Amino acid sequence: MFAVFSALLLGALVVAPVVGSTHISLARVFDRSIPFADNLDAQIFFIARLPRVVAAALVGGSLAASGVVFQALLRNPLATPDTLGVSSGAALGAMLAITFHFDVAVAGLPPIPLASFVGSLCALAVVYALATARRRGLSTTVLLLAGVTMTGFLSALTLFTQYLADFTDTFRTVRWLMGMLDVGSYVPILTVLPMLIAAFALFATLPRALDLISLGTDAAAARGVNVIRAERIALLSASLATGAAVSISGPISFIGLVVPHMVRLFVGSDHRLVLPASVLFGAVFLIGCDLVARTAFAPVELPVGIITAVVGGPFFLWLLMRSSTWE
Repeated sequence: MFAVFSALLLGALVVAPVVGSTHISLARVFDRSIPFADNLDAQIFFIARLPRVVAAALVGGSLAASGVVFQALLRNPLATPDTLGVSSGAALGAMLAITFHFDVAVAGLPPIPLASFVGSLCALAVVYALATARRRGLSTTVLLLAGVTMTGFLSALTLFTQYLADFTDTFRTVRWLMGMLDVGSYVPILTVLPMLIAAFALFATLPRALDLISLGTDAAAARGVNVIRAERIALLSASLATGAAVSISGPISFIGLVVPHMVRLFVGSDHRLVLPASVLFGAVFLIGCDLVARTAFAPVELPVGIITAVVGGPFFLWLLMRSSTWE
């Protein structure tokens, strides 16, 4: 199946930059006899479309992987960065940076990705503190309830931030909150790449621990897993990936919820297969949704978050009706 998912991703990366409201010729794109400044096809391909496709692949893969981690860690098929408040925290951080024009960079990270990551980490820290407050280990029930509560609270703060903004910033943030991949250059991608590399390096250490934690923390501890350490690595890595993804595209729903379940239908529940396959298919899924967003009502572009919700909502309801999906 990895060959299939890899082929799908390769095909999406090749086809998506070519397709759009304006027809381009690949022969002209790679024709070196034409100066780049005069080659409109090459400019559309390399400046307008290719960065957007790469961003979609990174965002889709990151959100899908985060969904896998949260669902395994909490042993709950509904757990996602959205339900735990991580996406809302990342969105609020980025909203504050946009609205109040933060211009402080730390370690080379521009303010919006940095604020997005800090917001996701702060939201997760509050939720995690509440879930472990009774000193009896991590309570998954409390974690989910706290996450849902934090999501509502942070959404209210986001609306309040919009209320304080001027018209221009409000229009910009409203569009951003719908989920947009109009990156326009490689700078946003290169900015968050170190964060994503760190997150995926941590993801690579988790499959065995997630398999055992899915059976219960006692069973995992009995088989030699340092449960507390694994939980912290899982939460940190998923929050890091979510914060980086949200800083590029804004909050995009359903990727972290639907893609892991779709992948499990094909590869089973072994996280050595589910996690990398979800990364690949999450990238393909969001590239496809963004392609629809760019072309369905061309020349008008829809926010990709609308497409993922329209596609993901009915599909998730179908999954919900399949009782075997949750067994």
